Amino acid sequence: MTNATHDVSDIYLKYAAERDKRLRHDGLGQYARVTKVLTGYGVDPHQPVQAREPVTDHVTFAFIGGGFAGLTVGARLHEAGIDDVRLIDKAGDFGGVWYWNRYPGAMCDTSSLIYLPLLEETSYMPTEKYAHGPEIFEHARRIGRHYYLYDNALFHTEVLSVDWEQDASRWRITTNRGDSFTAQFVGVGLGPLHVAKVPDVPGIDSFAGVSFHTTQWDYGYTGGDADGAPMDKLADKRVGVIGTGATALQAVPELAKTCGDLFVVQRTPTSVDIRNNAPIDPEWFEQISAEPGWQQAWLDNFTANWEAYLGNAADHAELEDLVGDGWTDLGRRLRDAVAEIPAGELTEERFIQAMAGADLSKMEEIRARVDDVVADPRIAEGLKAWYSQLCKRPGFHDDYLRVFNQDNVHLVDTDGKGIERITERGVVINGEELELDCIIWATGFEYATDYASRTGFSLAGRDEATLAKHWADGMRTMHGMHMRGFPNLFLVQMLQAAFLGSNVPSNYADNARTIAQIVGHARGADIATMEVTAEAEQAWVDMLYERGRPFGSPECTPGYYNNEGSAVTDRDRYNVGYPDGAGAFFALMKQWRACGDFEGLTFS
Repeated sequence: MTNATHDVSDIYLKYAAERDKRLRHDGLGQYARVTKVLTGYGVDPHQPVQAREPVTDHVTFAFIGGGFAGLTVGARLHEAGIDDVRLIDKAGDFGGVWYWNRYPGAMCDTSSLIYLPLLEETSYMPTEKYAHGPEIFEHARRIGRHYYLYDNALFHTEVLSVDWEQDASRWRITTNRGDSFTAQFVGVGLGPLHVAKVPDVPGIDSFAGVSFHTTQWDYGYTGGDADGAPMDKLADKRVGVIGTGATALQAVPELAKTCGDLFVVQRTPTSVDIRNNAPIDPEWFEQISAEPGWQQAWLDNFTANWEAYLGNAADHAELEDLVGDGWTDLGRRLRDAVAEIPAGELTEERFIQAMAGADLSKMEEIRARVDDVVADPRIAEGLKAWYSQLCKRPGFHDDYLRVFNQDNVHLVDTDGKGIERITERGVVINGEELELDCIIWATGFEYATDYASRTGFSLAGRDEATLAKHWADGMRTMHGMHMRGFPNLFLVQMLQAAFLGSNVPSNYADNARTIAQIVGHARGADIATMEVTAEAEQAWVDMLYERGRPFGSPECTPGYYNNEGSAVTDRDRYNVGYPDGAGAFFALMKQWRACGDFEGLTFS
């Protein structure tokens, strides 16, 4: 039920008004890559680059990206008996975003038991329901050690080019370290959020104080460390955090402990639900992890609960919720709303109405929580999210809202306008200059920009076909992984596959099984090349175009979910997930692998 003081029609009018004030003509063009505007960004603050000789050898499998995608694939390949696997990353170690993102308070926002891959295989018990960054980073290193993936890894190495050598049926990879080596198979898994961005506002390079993006936190300036030591150098500082998304939810409570004055600059508030983080009980963990395959069962259970409203919702009425977090709560709420529709009356219109009703009820709860936690009604009103919960990635935190009761924490609400410009002394908002000693950009990453551009290297397949050319009219794959003209290449990402599964490592776990089985088959049968047929790729793309729905509604408040409110283009019609959901995609792939003939692929 919605709050009696809020009429449903008034809520939707409020949603529309808040959306409209945030629409901009420049869309994604309002942002710039951090590397282009912040001096010194990109230099590893965590460890120095180690000198080494260029590599000129050959490996069976090279994977570009040393995060959980590459680690999971490398682990499954190792289990399949393929020992010469090379992971390449510009970072100084494994971990991907968890190598770079060492900002205070960082943690996963799905349960550790499903977010951290290969827990069963590495015999590891997370310490908390939502593990913090240092523990996640160490688990990445644990996987690397457990599967001997350090042996061939290349760190602090940026790939420059990946080119198919037709006569030799192999890929040649060159890097900024002078490497030029070959691989029979190549995987690319750079993560959906790895290219940092900031608003492209005038004067961004003119600030005389200290400025950094959260992906390269300056503990030398703030004091403290990623393990939680107090940031004791900020006691007399005026610090501005720009952005109020998932990163800010985690960093702001930590900054609030030590800052002289902390200014949280907000364009759009995030919906902040309860997280209920707590230590994991070892006895309980021993019980739930006793059965072989327990973690995959948890992954499957999370997906089933998250997508319980799809298909016949009534069939999921007795579905147990093992994970019990905000994501599964939302999925179950939506399921219950759809299940209330009488049999035989489930139309698209009734389905949409049921979903909207469940969303309104939940968002009223979230807005009421702000009133319960934040003492000042004016500040509380500014922290309320006036949009549907899935217009933006839902936020969860136990401490974020309450820090606004502290005298040293100030909400700077720009009423949807954002920052006007940066000066030598601070930021200008609503025509007034806010003087700051430090600006921290918690503004996230590119998401809907061109994938080929985000890779950062040239990729040329058979007959010199480039990824940009192959996707000139929109993304083209089979299963989100295989592309015609690019033999022996695997993309590990979510579009055209299990997009919207909410727990990204679930995708990696499934992709890794597929890749290991295909490569194992090719090695066992002495096969040189594997490639998707033109017909299979076209059939997959046609199915997605006809049945898929672009993620994010233009009716939502602008954000990275909906291309900053831009109208859906024909190209966007290809940037979708499997129409029946992540669970159905995983089931499809399990059956596809079980058949053993890898329908749609050709081997030679």
